[in-house]
Amino acid sequence: MKVFLDTNVLASALATRGLCAELFEVVLQSHELLISEPVLRELERVLPDKLGLSTAITATFVTLLRTEGMLVKGEHPFPSLPDPDDEPVVASALAGQAQVFVTGDKALLELQRVEGLPVISPREFWELLAGPDEPE
Repeated sequence: MKVFLDTNVLASALATRGLCAELFEVVLQSHELLISEPVLRELERVLPDKLGLSTAITATFVTLLRTEGMLVKGEHPFPSLPDPDDEPVVASALAGQAQVFVTGDKALLELQRVEGLPVISPREFWELLAGPDEPE
């Protein structure tokens, strides 16, 4: 599955242990992680400034994403979103033909879909990967 993880999910995956870190690991192992320049630039800004991570850790993480992820090269018109800062990120997911966009951004989650692209929370993505519960 082509998966686009929003900046907030990637930052959480690096900075904390928990659901986002586990999702990141599963996506790297079993799916195609789509990544874009807008997300990488945002991570380079957010990780040191807001999360206090060193520039070395930030650079290593960005390099990992460039190595393990599929960098979206195509262009897609920016969708009209509540926060214009989200538009280049979501446009990248659309350009890469992502099958799911995973975010913790409440404004994006309220949309549920952008141009047919499902917008879901990390918890919803985890449940999607787990599949339906089997009856006992």
